[in-house]
Amino acid sequence: MKALVFDRFGEPEVLTLREIPEPRPQDGQILVRMKAIGLNFADVYRRKGHYHLVGEAPYILGYEGAGVVERVEGDSGGLQPGDRVAFCDVPHANAELVAVPMEKAIPLPPDITFEQAASVLLQGLTAHYLVHDSYRVRPGDEVLVHAAAGGVGQLLCQLAKGRGARVIGLTSSESKREKALEAGADEVLLYGESGHWADAAKAWSSGGHGVHAAYDSVGVTLIDSFRAVRTRGTVVFFGMAGGDPQPIDPRMLMDESKTLTGGDLWNHLTTRAERIERSEALFGALRAGTLKLAPPACFALGEGAKAHRLIESRASSGKILLIP
Repeated sequence: MKALVFDRFGEPEVLTLREIPEPRPQDGQILVRMKAIGLNFADVYRRKGHYHLVGEAPYILGYEGAGVVERVEGDSGGLQPGDRVAFCDVPHANAELVAVPMEKAIPLPPDITFEQAASVLLQGLTAHYLVHDSYRVRPGDEVLVHAAAGGVGQLLCQLAKGRGARVIGLTSSESKREKALEAGADEVLLYGESGHWADAAKAWSSGGHGVHAAYDSVGVTLIDSFRAVRTRGTVVFFGMAGGDPQPIDPRMLMDESKTLTGGDLWNHLTTRAERIERSEALFGALRAGTLKLAPPACFALGEGAKAHRLIESRASSGKILLIP
């Protein structure tokens, strides 16, 4: 089979399409012929050697995708050859064939395309647990979304709006501001505008008391996120795209009755039933039109270096897919 591989860490040019042996599924695994593969920033970090990689060189990136079951080994969990499935946390996805543990295989309904599944699962499941578990958004809430034009940010805006919230987003440029507004944000501020975004967000909120919750994936902005939330408000910390946050003084949390909570997707997807239930909720939102995806940028698997350059440029607002 063909796979996108690399033997050393480095720039996108280290990625090459190469013929390698097919994976041998073990008991309780299925062999999936890939139809669409999601590209994520974690793949860039792994290519550069910043994140842990499974296996030894030649390394294969990719953790998210969708395809067709080709073979089943042992207990299939009801899956059969020919079934359409997707996954978001299985290594070595940048290949024509992937061995997928049955408990991580998500059945794909006939009306959801491979491209939709590979575009929505990782980021969509993240947004889903954030608005349902980390801070349960209620009708009438006002929430702040950092990086609102990013993959998770756009989905967060839509899911929060779907739960009846007013949403104010933060972006770094005017073009990204327009993307966040298209995703449903009621207002969008630029990080670098005159004045401070935390004060502007607070002024935007009802009565100027501050938003109910702030979803912070930037990290270095954490203290300012607390400035933007009201007394008894919540800050959800789920990423460090801008760098490590400064320590939070627990006395501030006590004095202002504010809550800091963390979020990590893998603490919320611990069983196959959880994966399927949350995925079906996303698929239902796609059907209903309450969740909309920007058209993905699609590259052939052999164009992996080109796809990596695009995601690193941050010029793309939709999902980037690799197509075997």
